[in-house]
Amino acid sequence: MTTGSSLLRAPEKLAEAGSTDRLAALERVWRRFDNPETLLSRGGRVAEISPTHYKVRGLSGIARLGDIVEQRGKAGARRGEIVRIGRDEVVVAPFERSADAGIGDAVFRRGPLGVAPHVSWRGRAIDALTRAIDGGPPLVRPDAAGGADTVTPGAMSRQRVGTGFLTGVRVIDIFTPLCFGQRLGIFAGSGVGKSTLLAMLAGAEAFDTVVVALIGERGREVREFLEDTIGADSMAKTIAVVATSDESAMMRRRAPDTAMCVAEHFRDQGHRVLLVLDSITRFAHALREVATGTGEPPVARGYPASVFTDLPKLLERAGPGAEGKGSITAIISVLVDGDDHNDPVADSVRGILDGHVVLDRAIAEQGRYPPVNPLSSISRLADKVWSAEQRMLVTRLKSMIVRFEDTRDIRLLGAYQGGADAELDIAVRQVPLIYEALTQSPKDRASADPFADLARHLKGKQNGDQGD
Repeated sequence: MTTGSSLLRAPEKLAEAGSTDRLAALERVWRRFDNPETLLSRGGRVAEISPTHYKVRGLSGIARLGDIVEQRGKAGARRGEIVRIGRDEVVVAPFERSADAGIGDAVFRRGPLGVAPHVSWRGRAIDALTRAIDGGPPLVRPDAAGGADTVTPGAMSRQRVGTGFLTGVRVIDIFTPLCFGQRLGIFAGSGVGKSTLLAMLAGAEAFDTVVVALIGERGREVREFLEDTIGADSMAKTIAVVATSDESAMMRRRAPDTAMCVAEHFRDQGHRVLLVLDSITRFAHALREVATGTGEPPVARGYPASVFTDLPKLLERAGPGAEGKGSITAIISVLVDGDDHNDPVADSVRGILDGHVVLDRAIAEQGRYPPVNPLSSISRLADKVWSAEQRMLVTRLKSMIVRFEDTRDIRLLGAYQGGADAELDIAVRQVPLIYEALTQSPKDRASADPFADLARHLKGKQNGDQGD
């Protein structure tokens, strides 16, 4: 009986063993096809190449604007972004040089680029594709799907802006005070001191996280800006997104979006985020290069119409978050071409932002830094920061500066006689002292009370003059 029962159970054991083998085989097949490297992908072929773009046939049916594609050729795998879709072909702007592409190279769609920041990114420098460029350890990358959930809050769901903060820069805190969630433009020509002022503002202690986007900067200056100008203390809470001037237009175009995605992530975590973008003009240049490469006609000084559509799309993402979230305070530098503050980009950006600070080359040539022109600068949210007494004082200061500057030529000619105009006499005595009080360098101590500092300086000078 024992032998017979064992024989009866043998088929059951064989069936169980066969089932286990089939499950193991299915698991091997599943693991094989679970790896994207082994799957067959629908792709296309490079059909035409230009210095800044290349065209691909075979992707039109599945492509979407903004999708990332991977081109495989003799130089290896290269990524690019779809910027135009036609009936038979798509136009791709590569992140690397398009000269690396060859006719007939295979191109595969990889979907939209996901940006999923992590708190450990603070203190690091990355490129537009979120790759570390500082030689540090690999970045921690959470689930990339989390980056796609960030949306710009609606107009009626945003928090109201009304809480001011100190930047530590006296001329800014007195004449153009800022609020959390404000967007301010720094308008300047080249070589006036824009980057130095931005670094001083980036050192403000009021923020939990700082995101610095360096767009089209000279490669030599990036490390100096981050290590020397910003400094190690401020860099500990800073994430730098860098796209230098020698990189492709797509990298310079993508970098501000990456920086904004990083800022939005920390804003949704409840952080007060400072976003410093230098400069929006070079971002517009990259937009122009990409758009004209796809055949879009220029409408204003060589800029296609899409440039003036993409600028507000980017800048409107900054500002206060939804109720219960943090905020993004944006300091945007605008490099005015030829010192023309009415060029198309500067004029468009000025209408989007919540204020603008104008850096004057003539003031810089006099050795006054930061070379801010207080008469041309304005903060649309200043009334939410000033007290009634401070508002009256600033109005009085501006009035004296106007009288002083308007009569500069007359005084240089020797036509000014003291005692004829009491207000002018006060302006002549006080305005040079005001200019001295507003002068500040990155090495100077940040001002904790700019109005008190101004009053102490004026009082000290007056007492010194009386002593003499």
